[in-house]
Amino acid sequence: MRFIGNVFWFFFGGLATALEWFFAGILCCITIVGIPLGKQCFKFAKLSLAPFGKDIEFGGGAPSVIANIIWIIFCGIWMAITNAFFGILWCITIIGIPFGKQFFKLAKLSLMPFGAEVYKIKDKD
Repeated sequence: MRFIGNVFWFFFGGLATALEWFFAGILCCITIVGIPLGKQCFKFAKLSLAPFGKDIEFGGGAPSVIANIIWIIFCGIWMAITNAFFGILWCITIIGIPFGKQFFKLAKLSLMPFGAEVYKIKDKD
């Protein structure tokens, strides 16, 4: 089921959000100081291509908080608004709710990408 969800996701929003993360990563990598920000963007661009079957654990310490504040000011707020908007659009229909939930997951990630770890959800036995 995850595979089917990821295939539909790719065509109905995943590619657009992945490109958004990718271009943000390129912009961040222009300066030496922004390279850690850019590396995070590339990691989450990969997540945006196939989010079904993956979850995010938020954490980190003071450096993550400082990086997240800088991130929110320059890029994060716009990405969060974009993902929340598409999440609301998908949740209007019952069949789109799983896609809307993924957009909301990415909206939260757009605000706090530093200190966040992506992991695969284990199958239930």
